[in-house]
Amino acid sequence: MTELRDFSWSEVCARRLERHGLAAPLKDARPADVAGAMAGVHAQVMSAAEVGIGMRLGTGTRQDVRDALWKERSLVKTYGLRGTVHLVPARDLALWVGALSALPLIQPRHRPDTGLTPGQTEEVVAAIREALADTELTVDELTDEVVARTGPWAGDLVMEAFQGKWPRWRQAMHLAGMRGALCFAPDRGRKAAFTDPRRSVPGFVPAAPEEALPWLVRSHLHAYGPSTPQRFAHWTNVPPAWAKELFASLGDALEPVLVEGEAAWVAAGDLAVPETAPHGVRLLPYFDGYAYRVGNQPPALLYPGEAADRARRGNFQLLLVDGTVAGRWHQRRSGRKLAVTVESFTGLSPARLDDLGRQTARLGEILEAVPTLTLGPVTTGGHA
Repeated sequence: MTELRDFSWSEVCARRLERHGLAAPLKDARPADVAGAMAGVHAQVMSAAEVGIGMRLGTGTRQDVRDALWKERSLVKTYGLRGTVHLVPARDLALWVGALSALPLIQPRHRPDTGLTPGQTEEVVAAIREALADTELTVDELTDEVVARTGPWAGDLVMEAFQGKWPRWRQAMHLAGMRGALCFAPDRGRKAAFTDPRRSVPGFVPAAPEEALPWLVRSHLHAYGPSTPQRFAHWTNVPPAWAKELFASLGDALEPVLVEGEAAWVAAGDLAVPETAPHGVRLLPYFDGYAYRVGNQPPALLYPGEAADRARRGNFQLLLVDGTVAGRWHQRRSGRKLAVTVESFTGLSPARLDDLGRQTARLGEILEAVPTLTLGPVTTGGHA
Protein backbone atom coordinates (compact mmCIF):
# COMPACT_ATOMS: atom_id res chain seq x y z
CA MET A 1 0.00 0.00 0.00
CA THR A 2 1.38 3.40 -1.02
CA GLU A 3 2.15 5.68 1.91
CA LEU A 4 0.02 8.82 1.84
CA ARG A 5 1.61 12.23 1.60
CA ASP A 6 1.36 13.89 5.03
CA PHE A 7 1.26 17.70 4.87
CA SER A 8 2.34 19.77 7.82
CA TRP A 9 0.15 22.70 8.81
CA SER A 10 3.00 24.99 7.76
CA GLU A 11 2.95 23.48 4.27
CA VAL A 12 -0.83 23.86 4.04
CA CYS A 13 -0.56 27.53 5.01
CA ALA A 14 2.17 28.11 2.45
CA ARG A 15 0.05 26.55 -0.31
CA ARG A 16 -3.00 28.61 0.53
CA LEU A 17 -1.12 31.88 0.90
CA GLU A 18 0.53 31.38 -2.48
CA ARG A 19 -2.63 30.35 -4.30
CA HIS A 20 -4.72 33.14 -2.81
CA GLY A 21 -2.18 35.77 -3.81
CA LEU A 22 -1.37 36.50 -0.18
CA ALA A 23 2.25 35.34 -0.11
CA ALA A 24 2.90 37.78 -2.95
CA PRO A 25 0.59 39.49 -5.46
CA LEU A 26 -0.58 37.20 -8.24
CA LYS A 27 1.76 37.79 -11.17
CA ASP A 28 0.26 39.61 -14.17
CA ALA A 29 -3.21 39.10 -12.70
CA ARG A 30 -6.39 41.05 -13.34
CA PRO A 31 -9.39 41.20 -10.96
CA ALA A 32 -11.06 38.23 -12.68
CA ASP A 33 -7.91 36.15 -12.19
CA VAL A 34 -8.02 36.88 -8.46
CA ALA A 35 -11.68 35.86 -8.26
CA GLY A 36 -10.84 32.61 -10.03
CA ALA A 37 -7.89 31.87 -7.75
CA MET A 38 -10.07 32.41 -4.66
CA ALA A 39 -12.96 30.32 -6.04
CA GLY A 40 -15.20 33.37 -5.81
CA VAL A 41 -14.96 36.63 -3.85
CA HIS A 42 -17.63 37.44 -1.28
CA ALA A 43 -19.24 40.75 -2.32
CA GLN A 44 -22.05 41.38 0.15
CA VAL A 45 -20.20 44.65 0.82
CA MET A 46 -18.57 45.80 -2.39
CA SER A 47 -15.91 47.92 -0.70
CA ALA A 48 -14.66 44.80 1.09
CA ALA A 49 -14.54 42.86 -2.17
CA GLU A 50 -12.59 45.69 -3.77
CA VAL A 51 -10.03 45.57 -0.96
CA GLY A 52 -9.84 41.78 -1.02
CA ILE A 53 -9.06 41.74 -4.73
CA GLY A 54 -6.79 44.77 -4.58
CA MET A 55 -4.63 43.25 -1.84
CA ARG A 56 -3.84 40.37 -4.20
CA LEU A 57 -2.82 42.63 -7.09
CA GLY A 58 0.52 44.35 -7.28
CA THR A 59 -0.96 47.68 -8.34
CA GLY A 60 -4.29 49.35 -8.99
CA THR A 61 -7.26 50.71 -7.08
CA ARG A 62 -10.89 49.90 -6.39
CA GLN A 63 -11.70 51.45 -9.77
CA ASP A 64 -10.03 48.50 -11.48
CA VAL A 65 -12.53 46.15 -9.87
CA ARG A 66 -15.41 48.41 -10.89
CA ASP A 67 -14.12 48.57 -14.44
CA ALA A 68 -13.83 44.77 -14.55
CA LEU A 69 -17.48 44.53 -13.52
CA TRP A 70 -19.19 47.22 -15.54
CA LYS A 71 -16.86 48.07 -18.45
CA GLU A 72 -14.77 45.02 -19.29
CA ARG A 73 -17.49 42.61 -18.07
CA SER A 74 -14.74 40.18 -17.05
CA LEU A 75 -16.34 39.87 -13.59
CA VAL A 76 -19.95 39.06 -12.73
CA LYS A 77 -21.67 39.99 -9.49
CA THR A 78 -24.28 37.39 -8.61
CA TYR A 79 -25.60 35.09 -5.91
CA GLY A 80 -23.09 32.32 -5.43
CA LEU A 81 -21.90 30.02 -2.66
CA ARG A 82 -24.36 29.63 0.23
CA GLY A 83 -26.74 31.97 -1.59
CA THR A 84 -24.56 34.99 -0.78
CA VAL A 85 -23.38 37.71 -3.15
CA HIS A 86 -20.11 36.87 -4.90
CA LEU A 87 -17.89 38.09 -7.70
CA VAL A 88 -16.92 35.35 -10.16
CA PRO A 89 -15.02 35.45 -13.46
CA ALA A 90 -17.35 35.87 -16.43
CA ARG A 91 -15.43 33.06 -18.14
CA ASP A 92 -16.47 30.67 -15.35
CA LEU A 93 -20.09 31.76 -14.94
CA ALA A 94 -21.48 28.80 -16.90
CA LEU A 95 -19.61 26.37 -14.64
CA TRP A 96 -20.63 28.20 -11.46
CA VAL A 97 -24.31 28.22 -12.40
CA GLY A 98 -24.20 24.63 -13.60
CA ALA A 99 -22.68 23.51 -10.30
CA LEU A 100 -24.78 25.68 -7.99
CA SER A 101 -27.98 24.60 -9.76
CA ALA A 102 -27.11 20.96 -9.06
CA LEU A 103 -26.35 21.33 -5.34
CA PRO A 104 -28.91 19.93 -2.86
CA LEU A 105 -28.89 23.02 -0.69
CA ILE A 106 -29.84 23.01 2.98
CA GLN A 107 -32.81 25.39 2.91
CA PRO A 108 -33.76 27.57 5.90
CA ARG A 109 -37.04 26.76 7.54
CA HIS A 110 -39.88 29.28 7.37
CA ARG A 111 -43.30 29.31 8.97
CA PRO A 112 -46.09 28.28 6.57
CA ASP A 113 -47.50 31.82 6.65
CA THR A 114 -44.18 33.45 5.68
CA GLY A 115 -42.40 30.95 3.43
CA LEU A 116 -42.68 29.87 -0.19
CA THR A 117 -43.96 26.48 -1.27
CA PRO A 118 -41.80 24.59 -3.78
CA GLY A 119 -44.31 25.48 -6.48
CA GLN A 120 -44.27 29.15 -5.58
CA THR A 121 -40.48 29.14 -5.60
CA GLU A 122 -40.46 27.84 -9.17
CA GLU A 123 -43.04 30.46 -10.19
CA VAL A 124 -40.89 33.24 -8.76
CA VAL A 125 -37.70 32.06 -10.47
CA ALA A 126 -39.54 31.79 -13.80
CA ALA A 127 -41.05 35.26 -13.30
CA ILE A 128 -37.62 36.77 -12.57
CA ARG A 129 -36.16 35.18 -15.69
CA GLU A 130 -38.99 36.56 -17.85
CA ALA A 131 -38.89 40.03 -16.30
CA LEU A 132 -35.13 40.50 -16.77
CA ALA A 133 -34.74 38.92 -20.20
CA ASP A 134 -34.31 42.21 -22.06
CA THR A 135 -33.80 44.88 -19.43
CA GLU A 136 -32.32 46.06 -16.14
CA LEU A 137 -34.61 46.58 -13.14
CA THR A 138 -34.18 47.88 -9.62
CA VAL A 139 -35.39 45.61 -6.85
CA ASP A 140 -38.58 47.66 -6.51
CA GLU A 141 -39.28 47.42 -10.22
CA LEU A 142 -38.54 43.71 -10.12
CA THR A 143 -41.01 43.32 -7.25
CA ASP A 144 -43.75 44.83 -9.40
CA GLU A 145 -42.92 42.54 -12.30
CA VAL A 146 -42.77 39.38 -10.18
CA VAL A 147 -46.09 40.15 -8.47
CA ALA A 148 -47.72 40.86 -11.82
CA ARG A 149 -46.53 37.49 -13.19
CA THR A 150 -47.33 35.38 -10.12
CA GLY A 151 -49.89 36.89 -7.76
CA PRO A 152 -50.36 39.23 -4.80
CA TRP A 153 -48.95 36.58 -2.44
CA ALA A 154 -45.47 37.23 -3.88
CA GLY A 155 -45.61 40.83 -2.64
CA ASP A 156 -46.70 40.08 0.94
CA LEU A 157 -44.34 41.88 3.33
CA VAL A 158 -43.33 38.90 5.47
CA MET A 159 -39.51 38.85 5.40
CA GLU A 160 -37.70 40.51 8.29
CA ALA A 161 -35.32 43.11 6.84
CA PHE A 162 -32.93 45.75 8.12
CA GLN A 163 -35.48 48.55 8.45
CA GLY A 164 -38.83 46.91 7.87
CA LYS A 165 -40.04 43.93 5.88
CA TRP A 166 -39.33 42.62 2.39
CA PRO A 167 -41.83 40.95 0.04
CA ARG A 168 -42.21 37.19 0.13
CA TRP A 169 -40.75 36.58 -3.32
CA ARG A 170 -37.29 37.73 -2.24
CA GLN A 171 -36.80 34.45 -0.39
CA ALA A 172 -36.13 32.96 -3.84
CA MET A 173 -33.92 35.77 -5.09
CA HIS A 174 -30.65 34.04 -4.24
CA LEU A 175 -31.89 30.84 -5.87
CA ALA A 176 -32.66 32.76 -9.08
CA GLY A 177 -29.09 33.98 -9.14
CA MET A 178 -27.66 30.55 -8.47
CA ARG A 179 -29.74 29.16 -11.35
CA GLY A 180 -28.63 31.85 -13.76
CA ALA A 181 -31.94 33.74 -13.91
CA LEU A 182 -30.41 37.01 -12.68
CA CYS A 183 -27.18 38.79 -11.91
CA PHE A 184 -26.43 42.30 -10.71
CA ALA A 185 -26.38 45.30 -13.04
CA PRO A 186 -24.82 48.68 -12.21
CA ASP A 187 -26.54 50.36 -9.27
CA ARG A 188 -29.13 52.95 -10.15
CA GLY A 189 -28.42 55.68 -7.68
CA ARG A 190 -28.59 54.06 -4.25
CA LYS A 191 -30.66 51.13 -5.46
CA ALA A 192 -29.33 47.76 -6.58
CA ALA A 193 -30.28 46.72 -10.08
CA PHE A 194 -30.47 43.34 -11.81
CA THR A 195 -30.47 41.84 -15.27
CA ASP A 196 -30.27 38.53 -17.11
CA PRO A 197 -26.72 37.08 -17.16
CA ARG A 198 -27.05 36.55 -20.91
CA ARG A 199 -27.02 40.32 -21.32
CA SER A 200 -23.73 40.54 -19.41
CA VAL A 201 -22.05 37.38 -20.72
CA PRO A 202 -22.97 36.79 -24.36
CA GLY A 203 -23.56 33.14 -25.16
CA PHE A 204 -24.00 32.20 -21.50
CA VAL A 205 -25.47 28.71 -21.08
CA PRO A 206 -25.18 26.82 -17.76
CA ALA A 207 -22.80 23.88 -17.93
CA ALA A 208 -24.10 20.36 -17.40
CA PRO A 209 -23.83 19.02 -13.82
CA GLU A 210 -21.50 16.20 -14.85
CA GLU A 211 -19.00 18.84 -15.98
CA ALA A 212 -19.70 21.55 -13.43
CA LEU A 213 -19.69 19.60 -10.17
CA PRO A 214 -16.23 18.05 -10.64
CA TRP A 215 -14.98 21.51 -11.64
CA LEU A 216 -16.38 22.97 -8.41
CA VAL A 217 -14.63 20.31 -6.32
CA ARG A 218 -11.35 20.95 -8.14
CA SER A 219 -11.73 24.70 -7.66
CA HIS A 220 -12.30 24.22 -3.94
CA LEU A 221 -9.34 21.87 -3.59
CA HIS A 222 -7.02 24.14 -5.56
CA ALA A 223 -7.86 27.18 -3.41
CA TYR A 224 -8.36 25.51 -0.03
CA GLY A 225 -6.96 22.00 -0.28
CA PRO A 226 -6.07 19.70 1.22
CA SER A 227 -9.72 19.52 2.23
CA THR A 228 -12.46 17.04 3.12
CA PRO A 229 -16.04 16.35 2.04
CA GLN A 230 -17.20 17.83 5.35
CA ARG A 231 -15.39 21.11 4.70
CA PHE A 232 -16.65 21.18 1.12
CA ALA A 233 -20.16 20.72 2.51
CA HIS A 234 -19.62 23.66 4.86
CA TRP A 235 -18.26 25.78 2.01
CA THR A 236 -21.24 25.03 -0.25
CA ASN A 237 -24.00 24.55 2.38
CA VAL A 238 -24.90 21.02 1.26
CA PRO A 239 -25.55 17.88 3.34
CA PRO A 240 -22.22 16.27 4.35
CA ALA A 241 -23.40 12.84 3.21
CA TRP A 242 -24.06 14.19 -0.30
CA ALA A 243 -20.63 15.83 -0.40
CA LYS A 244 -19.03 12.55 0.63
CA GLU A 245 -20.79 10.75 -2.23
CA LEU A 246 -19.69 13.44 -4.68
CA PHE A 247 -16.04 13.08 -3.65
CA ALA A 248 -16.29 9.29 -3.94
CA SER A 249 -17.83 9.58 -7.43
CA LEU A 250 -14.76 11.40 -8.72
CA GLY A 251 -12.57 8.35 -8.21
CA ASP A 252 -8.97 8.72 -9.35
CA ALA A 253 -9.45 12.43 -10.09
CA LEU A 254 -8.90 12.99 -6.35
CA GLU A 255 -5.98 11.83 -4.25
CA PRO A 256 -6.12 11.00 -0.53
CA VAL A 257 -3.52 12.69 1.68
CA LEU A 258 -3.00 13.54 5.34
CA VAL A 259 -2.75 16.86 7.16
CA GLU A 260 -0.94 16.43 10.47
CA GLY A 261 -2.12 12.80 10.38
CA GLU A 262 -5.76 13.60 9.57
CA ALA A 263 -7.38 12.37 6.34
CA ALA A 264 -7.92 14.90 3.54
CA TRP A 265 -8.01 15.17 -0.27
CA VAL A 266 -6.32 17.05 -3.10
CA ALA A 267 -6.79 16.94 -6.85
CA ALA A 268 -4.79 14.01 -8.19
CA GLY A 269 -1.11 14.89 -8.43
CA ASP A 270 -1.50 18.31 -6.77
CA LEU A 271 1.11 17.75 -4.08
CA ALA A 272 3.33 20.76 -4.69
CA VAL A 273 4.42 22.89 -1.74
CA PRO A 274 6.12 26.31 -2.01
CA GLU A 275 9.82 26.28 -1.32
CA THR A 276 9.55 29.02 1.31
CA ALA A 277 7.71 28.68 4.62
CA PRO A 278 4.51 30.67 5.13
CA HIS A 279 5.41 34.25 5.89
CA GLY A 280 4.09 37.77 5.88
CA VAL A 281 1.54 40.02 7.54
CA ARG A 282 -1.74 40.49 5.68
CA LEU A 283 -4.93 42.48 6.24
CA LEU A 284 -8.10 40.62 5.22
CA PRO A 285 -11.23 42.79 4.90
CA TYR A 286 -14.76 41.91 5.97
CA PHE A 287 -16.09 38.71 4.37
CA ASP A 288 -12.66 37.94 2.94
CA GLY A 289 -11.74 36.84 6.45
CA TYR A 290 -15.01 34.94 6.64
CA ALA A 291 -14.31 33.15 3.37
CA TYR A 292 -10.81 32.30 4.57
CA ARG A 293 -12.37 30.77 7.67
CA VAL A 294 -15.07 28.80 5.84
CA GLY A 295 -12.68 27.31 3.32
CA ASN A 296 -9.51 27.23 5.37
CA GLN A 297 -9.71 24.59 8.09
CA PRO A 298 -9.16 23.09 10.66
CA PRO A 299 -10.18 25.91 13.05
CA ALA A 300 -7.87 24.90 15.89
CA LEU A 301 -4.83 25.45 13.68
CA LEU A 302 -6.15 28.48 11.81
CA TYR A 303 -7.09 30.30 15.04
CA PRO A 304 -4.31 29.60 17.55
CA GLY A 305 -4.24 30.96 21.08
CA GLU A 306 -6.20 34.14 21.75
CA ALA A 307 -7.55 34.20 18.20
CA ALA A 308 -9.81 31.26 19.01
CA ASP A 309 -11.84 33.39 21.42
CA ARG A 310 -11.52 36.83 19.89
CA ALA A 311 -11.63 36.37 16.12
CA ARG A 312 -13.12 32.99 15.24
CA ARG A 313 -16.80 33.86 15.79
CA GLY A 314 -18.22 36.82 13.94
CA ASN A 315 -17.27 38.53 10.73
CA PHE A 316 -14.12 40.44 11.67
CA GLN A 317 -11.42 41.96 9.55
CA LEU A 318 -8.52 39.64 10.22
CA LEU A 319 -4.81 40.14 10.67
CA LEU A 320 -2.93 37.15 9.25
CA VAL A 321 0.62 36.40 10.31
CA ASP A 322 2.29 33.58 8.38
CA GLY A 323 -1.10 32.31 7.22
CA THR A 324 -2.82 32.03 10.61
CA VAL A 325 -5.11 34.50 12.37
CA ALA A 326 -3.17 36.70 14.80
CA GLY A 327 -5.39 39.75 15.30
CA ARG A 328 -8.16 42.05 14.09
CA TRP A 329 -8.26 45.43 12.42
CA HIS A 330 -10.63 48.25 11.62
CA GLN A 331 -10.64 51.29 9.36
CA ARG A 332 -12.52 54.56 9.57
CA ARG A 333 -12.67 56.95 6.65
CA SER A 334 -13.11 60.72 6.77
CA GLY A 335 -12.84 62.32 3.36
CA ARG A 336 -9.44 61.41 1.96
CA LYS A 337 -8.14 60.28 5.35
CA LEU A 338 -8.19 56.61 6.36
CA ALA A 339 -7.51 55.76 10.01
CA VAL A 340 -6.43 52.10 10.34
CA THR A 341 -6.30 50.42 13.76
CA VAL A 342 -4.64 47.02 14.10
CA GLU A 343 -4.82 44.85 17.22
CA SER A 344 -2.33 42.01 17.25
CA PHE A 345 -2.79 39.12 19.65
CA THR A 346 0.95 38.41 19.52
CA GLY A 347 4.04 40.57 19.43
CA LEU A 348 5.11 41.86 16.02
CA SER A 349 8.81 41.93 15.19
CA PRO A 350 10.32 44.98 13.46
CA ALA A 351 10.21 43.09 10.15
CA ARG A 352 6.53 42.29 10.62
CA LEU A 353 5.78 45.87 11.60
CA ASP A 354 7.43 47.00 8.37
CA ASP A 355 5.29 44.47 6.49
CA LEU A 356 2.18 45.80 8.23
CA GLY A 357 3.14 49.33 7.21
CA ARG A 358 3.36 48.24 3.58
CA GLN A 359 -0.04 46.55 3.82
CA THR A 360 -1.54 49.71 5.27
CA ALA A 361 -0.04 51.78 2.47
CA ARG A 362 -1.44 49.36 -0.11
CA LEU A 363 -4.86 49.59 1.55
CA GLY A 364 -4.71 53.36 1.11
CA GLU A 365 -3.81 52.98 -2.58
CA ILE A 366 -6.75 50.65 -3.21
CA LEU A 367 -9.25 52.90 -1.45
CA GLU A 368 -7.71 56.06 -2.91
CA ALA A 369 -7.11 57.50 0.54
CA VAL A 370 -4.24 58.62 2.78
CA PRO A 371 -3.84 56.03 5.58
CA THR A 372 -2.50 56.32 9.11
CA LEU A 373 -1.71 53.25 11.21
CA THR A 374 -2.38 52.87 14.93
CA LEU A 375 -1.56 49.77 16.97
CA GLY A 376 -4.15 49.25 19.67
CA PRO A 377 -7.40 47.54 20.66
CA VAL A 378 -10.21 47.12 18.14
CA THR A 379 -13.46 47.72 20.00
CA THR A 380 -15.94 47.36 17.14
CA GLY A 381 -17.85 44.11 16.78
CA GLY A 382 -17.97 41.81 13.79
CA HIS A 383 -19.61 43.23 10.68
CA ALA A 384 -23.24 42.22 10.32
